[in-house]
Amino acid sequence: MTNPPPLPLRLIRVTEVRPVTPRMVRVTFGGPDLGGLSLAGPDQQVKLFFPRRPGTEPVLPTPGPDGDVMRWYASCAGLPEADRPWMRSYTIRTHDPSAATLDVDFLLHAGGEEDGPATRWARRARPGDALGMFGPSPYFATPVAPGAADWTLLVADGCSLPALGTVVEALPPGHRTVAFVQVADPAEEQKWVTAGDLTVHWLYEDGAGESVPEAVRAAAFPSGSPYVWLAGEAGAVRAVRRHLVEERGYDRRSIDFAGYWRRRLTQDDAPTPEDLAEARERLEAADGS
Repeated sequence: MTNPPPLPLRLIRVTEVRPVTPRMVRVTFGGPDLGGLSLAGPDQQVKLFFPRRPGTEPVLPTPGPDGDVMRWYASCAGLPEADRPWMRSYTIRTHDPSAATLDVDFLLHAGGEEDGPATRWARRARPGDALGMFGPSPYFATPVAPGAADWTLLVADGCSLPALGTVVEALPPGHRTVAFVQVADPAEEQKWVTAGDLTVHWLYEDGAGESVPEAVRAAAFPSGSPYVWLAGEAGAVRAVRRHLVEERGYDRRSIDFAGYWRRRLTQDDAPTPEDLAEARERLEAADGS
């Protein structure tokens, strides 16, 4: 009988912290547990575990020999609240196999009492600080296929900007791609090195311009069938996807979508009816119905 593969649980330590934009900080992680890590493509997500007490390592249960991920998650959820680490989803921005390091970009939110545990941690991150990391893993991997259609449409906001960067950098040479990206202000714009033929429409959160759904509805797109990648605030992602499917007639199976965050809610809050509807839509898209 073949033993199950070990769960992809790692302890990672900060080696460097540097700003990307005024509201985005890039943290480089290293450590022995990153040896042998490989990425299957762009937009590789992981679960990061943040310690309850600054300057300490996160408390995590030891995985069982059966490799049962759900049992391990249940053990983690069963830890006393004072010890149980906060869990948040992030994208690996870059990976250097030769150095056994990876980068994660953290969007720094409003500040003060509105900061969540990940933002608080990122603001004070220093070399030597430790996080737990689960993944990358097929348990929550979504294959991303830029270049698989006539052209590509990308939609993102500041929170999903790191994932967008990995997709843009994976575009095939000359592949026609249109992106709509909403950030706080022009200082948050980023530049990428890509072989694709990329046009980016930057939108800002100052309330003076169009929202992402409005901009997409008003856009004139290239002819042909697109591959679509949508990520950002859950309500905006749902609105754009429904427009593309119901009004533009695009094949729902060609649309990868994820609501990265919810207004006034965190990953610690229970799913809303809209979240459950999104989960059903993702399952329908996966099985082609």
